[in-house]
Amino acid sequence: MATTDEEVPSIEHPLLESNFLERRLYQLKLAGTAANDHTLVCLPTGLGKTTVSLLVTARRLDEVGGKSLMLAPTKPLVQQHADFYREALRIPDEEIVVFTGDVSPDDRATLWEEATVIMATPQVIENDLVGSRISLRDVTHLTFDECHRATGDYAYNYIAERYHADAREPLVTGMSASPGGDEEAILEVCENLGLHEVEVMTEEDADVAEFTHETDLEWERIELPEEVLEIRDALNEVITDRLEKLKELGIARSTKPDQSQSDLNRMRAELQQLIGNDQSTGYKGMSIHAEVMKLRQAVTLVETQSVEALRRYFERQRNQARTSGASKASQRMVSDPRVREAMRKAESFDQLHPKYRKTRMLLAETLGLEGGERVIVFTESRDTAEALTDFLCTSFDAKRFVGQGDREGSDGMTQNQQQAVLDEFRAGEFEVLVSTSVAEEGLDVPEVDLVLFYEPVPTAIRSIQRKGRTGRQSKGRVVVLMAEDTRDEAYFWISRRREKEMESELRQLKGVAEEIEEELDASQQSLEAFETGAKVNDGTEKPGDGSGVSSGSKGVAKQPGLEDFADVDDGDAEAGTGDVEPPTPDEEAETIEIVADQREMDSDVPRELSRRADVEIRLETLAVGDYVLSDRVVVERKSTADFVDSLVGDDRSVFEQVGAMARNYSRPIVLVEGEGLYEQRDIHPNAIRGALSSLAVDFGASVLRTESEADTMELLAVIAGREQETSGRSVSVHGEKGTKTLGEQQEYVVSSIAEIGPVTARALLEEFGSVEAVMIATEEELMEADGVGKVTAERIREVVGSDYTG
Repeated sequence: MATTDEEVPSIEHPLLESNFLERRLYQLKLAGTAANDHTLVCLPTGLGKTTVSLLVTARRLDEVGGKSLMLAPTKPLVQQHADFYREALRIPDEEIVVFTGDVSPDDRATLWEEATVIMATPQVIENDLVGSRISLRDVTHLTFDECHRATGDYAYNYIAERYHADAREPLVTGMSASPGGDEEAILEVCENLGLHEVEVMTEEDADVAEFTHETDLEWERIELPEEVLEIRDALNEVITDRLEKLKELGIARSTKPDQSQSDLNRMRAELQQLIGNDQSTGYKGMSIHAEVMKLRQAVTLVETQSVEALRRYFERQRNQARTSGASKASQRMVSDPRVREAMRKAESFDQLHPKYRKTRMLLAETLGLEGGERVIVFTESRDTAEALTDFLCTSFDAKRFVGQGDREGSDGMTQNQQQAVLDEFRAGEFEVLVSTSVAEEGLDVPEVDLVLFYEPVPTAIRSIQRKGRTGRQSKGRVVVLMAEDTRDEAYFWISRRREKEMESELRQLKGVAEEIEEELDASQQSLEAFETGAKVNDGTEKPGDGSGVSSGSKGVAKQPGLEDFADVDDGDAEAGTGDVEPPTPDEEAETIEIVADQREMDSDVPRELSRRADVEIRLETLAVGDYVLSDRVVVERKSTADFVDSLVGDDRSVFEQVGAMARNYSRPIVLVEGEGLYEQRDIHPNAIRGALSSLAVDFGASVLRTESEADTMELLAVIAGREQETSGRSVSVHGEKGTKTLGEQQEYVVSSIAEIGPVTARALLEEFGSVEAVMIATEEELMEADGVGKVTAERIREVVGSDYTG
């Protein structure tokens, strides 16, 4: 967007490159508000939300100093922002750094200290905050791009909470072209990010209108050939059959193949509840439900994508069904005669799909007859993106743009490959970009003459973002392909309705922004009443609970009571002691250190621990255990379900894990979290009790129970506190999984026989002296070992002596 002074007025600032940014009044207005308070900026795609954030960043760095942090949900978007900032800011390129999962944690910690501007994905910053690798103390401007994602447990929410708590001079800017479907959703985003101001500009605003152009929206109705409809109908017949089975189980209410997604979600929830109650109906129904979902995906592909996409899908399903761990749903589906017939018809279909034909025609019109230069084709399916790119390459210069994940039959694109493709497209080196949804959110894809939706998009946010790729500098065109009498039509009308609703909401939001700001302000004020030391109505500080603590019997050595294990101060010294002084406000409380395994970030425990002022979390990839609390205490945390699963054949059983812990730490702890330990799977409670006993007696591990993640968090903090503060121990991570000792390997082999477990295995080895001797022992000889009765001996001989039946 570089200009000269003679052409268009530019924005001048000590930290901005001269004649780089075009002076747009609406951007300056938005930046003026955002520079003074935590602000949600709503601006249509393509009109410079990133420029608004850049202007605020330049002002903050110039006036306040510190660092700037900008978060974006995808790696390509992060890289794009970094490139833009390096061009626009008068800051050395090496001080504008990119944080993604491709950069090692140690390197990130070093780069953070040296950087002025950091562009990052939220998950990386969340991990670094939880692991105490970085501090937000000096960040003076934090931008959340695509901030409509700040709902549920998305990383934006945790980062915002930490930023408002830790930064000396915080300022937050949230940016989105589509912040939510209604006022309630927008309020949720604002509250989660701590935003006070709401600035909305639409294309109807005079300041914005001169920079926008009309975007035509057309839809092309596509009639599917009879052969395609026959494949669809055959698959729908199988879906109906499976839904009848679910109806017999009392799960499905209808057997129509076009069930709504909400109905399917309801069925799944009911089945999960049955499984939770250990009812066989739940397991059977869930398998059938999984098959219905697979079949519906096949129908969607043949209706809305192409027969080629369906062929690729069938091939993957066939391959999966042949694997040793294949689900019954996959095996049942590919073996059904009607599905096999549909597969055969798909293989023999040699016509050009009508969507392919229409796509080629529209591209020929745009790039040939109308002299256009660039076209983007969006599709929901990677299979379609790849097959369509191959097809279009025979007539046009086309390239695909897909996500980074590999999957069977399809290689993803690396971040460098994605960047290279976008650079080539911007430079006009090819004319057609065929993309999946990875290019939707904010990527600065250049001005295009046509955006083609291969299928309608049922989500307003994504549709708006896609249409934002055209109509920025000149009149643009958007075409949606819609297969008649298919899901395409339903999705199209859903998309139309939701977009109208969002446009209405944005207009309404603009009109009631002040009311929303007042509501946000009121909610912030109400939180102050819960702060520590809040005043009660009479103006005095809230007192303690007034309860005294017994001083015990004189002359008797005091045994530790519950109060000795509490790590909180109730504010008053015990009566009569007199020599205990409360800490002064200036005294910093000592922190305890907890090392957590990186994989524990799948739970909320590390995140919740990091919120505590008295705990410092360090994230590492631990060879042994999940949490290290001192030089002698290591904790393996398992949910009740995981604990039981680890007893019956996972790759690494709980006994192996605890064995490794015991070899490296003198105080191993197994922490079992959740309820219903004896109600998991079809295992007798005594078997679980036996496992618990073995962990305690044979491995010397303490087995503790907690009710929830919150309970686990508190218990870990208490144990770490007692180890480090009371006992004066430091945290030391050591130990490797390593290979098993010879004895452990022998125990492992024997314990796997008929799942007899490590205790019985040890007894057998002690009785017979070797694995070989155990294997050749008779039933009567086996029964001489401690703990081996007739039933166990029979099972061992059956496994060892029977012919292989695989």
